[in-house]
Amino acid sequence: MLSDALKRSAGSLRRTWFFNVRGDLIAGIVVALALIPEAIAFSIIAGVDPKVGLYASFCIAVIISITGGRPGMISAATGAMALLMITLVAEHGVQYLFAATILTGVLQILFGWLKLARYMMFIPRTVMLGFVNALAILIFMAQIPHFVGHGMPTYLMVAAGLAILYGFPYINRTIPAPLVAIVALTGVAVFFNMPLNTVGDMGELPDGLPFFGIPAVPFNLETLQIILPTALTLTIVGLLESLLTASIVDDLTDTPSKKNVECRGQGIANIASGFFGGMAGCAMIGQSIINIKSGGLGRLSTLSAGIYLLFFIMVLGDWVSIIPMPALVAVMIMVSIGTFDWSSIPMLRKMPKTDAFVLIVTVTTVVVTHDLAKGVFAGVLLSAIFFVRKLARQIDVRAVDSDDGQHRIYQVRGVLFFVAVDNFMAGFDFNAGIPRVTIDLSAASMWDSSAVGAVDKVVGKLRRSGVEVDVRHPDGEGANLMDRLAAYDKPGGGAAGH
Repeated sequence: MLSDALKRSAGSLRRTWFFNVRGDLIAGIVVALALIPEAIAFSIIAGVDPKVGLYASFCIAVIISITGGRPGMISAATGAMALLMITLVAEHGVQYLFAATILTGVLQILFGWLKLARYMMFIPRTVMLGFVNALAILIFMAQIPHFVGHGMPTYLMVAAGLAILYGFPYINRTIPAPLVAIVALTGVAVFFNMPLNTVGDMGELPDGLPFFGIPAVPFNLETLQIILPTALTLTIVGLLESLLTASIVDDLTDTPSKKNVECRGQGIANIASGFFGGMAGCAMIGQSIINIKSGGLGRLSTLSAGIYLLFFIMVLGDWVSIIPMPALVAVMIMVSIGTFDWSSIPMLRKMPKTDAFVLIVTVTTVVVTHDLAKGVFAGVLLSAIFFVRKLARQIDVRAVDSDDGQHRIYQVRGVLFFVAVDNFMAGFDFNAGIPRVTIDLSAASMWDSSAVGAVDKVVGKLRRSGVEVDVRHPDGEGANLMDRLAAYDKPGGGAAGH
């Protein structure tokens, strides 16, 4: 039995770690090179030193490669998470950010343990689309302070960076265009001694390995009150983006992922990041796609990306500090343009009006509040309201009279629940003067106690008018609901047919 267990373990390692060694190692280099400018830029968005984002990307990538539920997916510091940290860092400092990051990890582990990933199905496509588009807009807006009002040299460098980013892939697709843009613009800025802000001006880069440390915050209820709102938002947004990315990678590789394992894995990675001086992170849609298209399919690609990232920082740290900020601005503008789903604009005219409204409200809420979680909540709430309203309109009550006009059958079809009660009641004529009525619910679905209460109300009004009433119960759970809750079936309430 021990040998069988060892064989199974070895087989699992081969399937997830060592089935694609060459492809994973090469893809890891490409991803690590592309991660450096993004990690620095996301740190600047959050208002922290570049080393915070770089340490986070290293820690999260390495840990998630072991604990995650989706091989080949890249997780690190992200723009979506960085945008949620701005207020906390500005008002309370980076130590509270580390504490919030640890709490985020704890909450994500709890979400995974409770298997809440299954509730992703309740997020409509229009909300997801609004989430992605709003993220793109926020990333672009975060770049404006770094180039607007900084003079013509900055504008020219941003324009040159965008030209390289979009033009270089036509020449060579092997070398990442962001890396080419950064190297080229850095060389030009240094050669001509251009008056530009650099990464070094934003804060000190790391010159060594991250080290374990407990956040320097008071361990009391006040601290919890400060970090909990941010941690909860980071938890929800991080899991939303991670599970969305996992679904995209599932489709790209035609392989399944373990969503609840991914939730727990993200939590463990964020706890490690917080204790090692990093910010909270999550899966990255863009980097994951880069990894897959570069040949990375297994856990080794994610692990190697994190290790390469730290190596490049420690070996090339002096060079990274002289990177001009306009180069990073250009990269982030490209990321925002690539993230935005441009096809959604003409699609608005073809969508149902309710879907278009949900998309617009989701985007607007996020952009106004700078809170992705509030936008998703608003979109899901609106979608639910529109859905139940549409479902309520499907209730149909049709009256069929006997030849002698002494018996009327009300045939009820559709779903009867609290929103549909008014439409259901409106289908009955309580002053028709017909002595016998049958309410036929056999083709209806009864969803809640409000549905049973509506039937009770109709039966009561008809009987008070002297009408003999018979009720045909629905099948299945609806019949059980009627048997348990219907008042007219109780002693003194009158008989009902089944």
